Amino acid sequence: MSAAAESTVIFDGRFAREFAELALPWQAEEAPDPRLLVLNEPLAAGLGLDPAWLRSPEGLLLLTGNLVPNGATPVAQAYAGHQFGWYAPRLGDGRALLLGELTDAEGRLRDVHLKGSGATPFARGGDGQAAVGPMLREYIVSEAMHALGIPTTRSLAVVATGRPVFRETQVPGAVLARVASSHLRVGSFQYARATGDVDLLRRLADHAVSRHHPGAAEAGQPYLALFQAVAAAQASLVARWMLVGFIHGVMNTDNMTISGETIDYGPCAFMEAFDPATVYSSIDQGGRYAYGNQPVVAEWNLARLAEALLPLLHEDQEQAVALAVESLGAFRHQYSTAWLAGMTAKIGLHDGVGDDVASPLVDELLGLLQQGRVDYTSFFRSLGAAARGNAGPARALFPDPAAFDAWVERWRALGPDAEAMDRTNPAYIPRNHLVEEALASATGGDLEPLHRLLEAVTSPYDERPGLERYAAGAPEDFGPYRTFCGT
Repeated sequence: MSAAAESTVIFDGRFAREFAELALPWQAEEAPDPRLLVLNEPLAAGLGLDPAWLRSPEGLLLLTGNLVPNGATPVAQAYAGHQFGWYAPRLGDGRALLLGELTDAEGRLRDVHLKGSGATPFARGGDGQAAVGPMLREYIVSEAMHALGIPTTRSLAVVATGRPVFRETQVPGAVLARVASSHLRVGSFQYARATGDVDLLRRLADHAVSRHHPGAAEAGQPYLALFQAVAAAQASLVARWMLVGFIHGVMNTDNMTISGETIDYGPCAFMEAFDPATVYSSIDQGGRYAYGNQPVVAEWNLARLAEALLPLLHEDQEQAVALAVESLGAFRHQYSTAWLAGMTAKIGLHDGVGDDVASPLVDELLGLLQQGRVDYTSFFRSLGAAARGNAGPARALFPDPAAFDAWVERWRALGPDAEAMDRTNPAYIPRNHLVEEALASATGGDLEPLHRLLEAVTSPYDERPGLERYAAGAPEDFGPYRTFCGT
């Protein structure tokens, strides 16, 4: 694609234009020797960007922010947030830029956002850079989440900058280009509320309604309906995380989107041995964001959103609080309903099996998995074979399978659907040891393990010969696993 042809793809700078109070115009630092590591060609094509052009020198300049496209105004977004429960009034994009918006092939507005593009005034002493490893981690995990059907930001490309980054050691730097329906966060509303400018808060809420939850505009109380829509989206999202064993690792309010998309894959990981107390993040020493705490944290974060929206809910503070509390009260039921429906599907039960039957059966099973420290993903995938009469692979995962045998007998009597289970339970997830293997190899210049892992996890339900190691748990010598933010 020629440069002239590329110029026909017009970016918009809507957020930069409409929210000067929350958008600081800024330029990416120069990437001295940009080199493409991975490009999401289907996503690029869906955005109207020619993959061949993106691979060109000019395209790499766009993907690193060194070429500002027509119509774009790169900005660092301002937001606040509760980080591990502590309020920080001024966070913002310290090493990221919103390049602009594009309308995709389905007519939807999409943010194109850069991560690792250099320090901004929000950097808080950081260098603004990103390393190859963490950016490729986000690429792998976000694309795996998309393939699992979980709402998420998408990864468009990772480009090595040619500039070293200093962490524990010197490692190669990179920029991630990612795509989202927007980057509005709970922290965006916390920041707007803290300014005391109710007009700004209202304009931001109107923007969120029009972009993400247009049905709220027709409600009698549009801003209350907006809050209810965000809460419902987050209830569904976190239930989906729990169903696949995903642990976000840093559920701060600045990492919770208004759209209901998963965002900011820092110290994230997938649980292997089932245990609600599982924590992988090196910075979560108290276990605040442990696997089993994620629904509770989501509810807590939504309470912070409700606090930010109070001036829009009712002119009387007490009545505003009452409305917010009532609406937030629906979250637990919404989450529980979504989670139980998902678990019922994972064990292959049809809709006619009532919750009074499914719920105790699921609870008993999870107790067995925890007691036996059974690999979560492997178990549910192998349970499909058990529905076909071959319980051996699932049974072999338990150190003492007697209780499981009794459970299987009761479960089989309900007629589980093996084919439906295979469409629900993935064979492949981004196994922690395989992610680390791919990142270490890519950092050293070998991208083959990365591409093989992506091949597996972007078609997670389609079991293929030759990919057996991508369905297996970590070897014993992998040891205890810890993840790091990479900042």
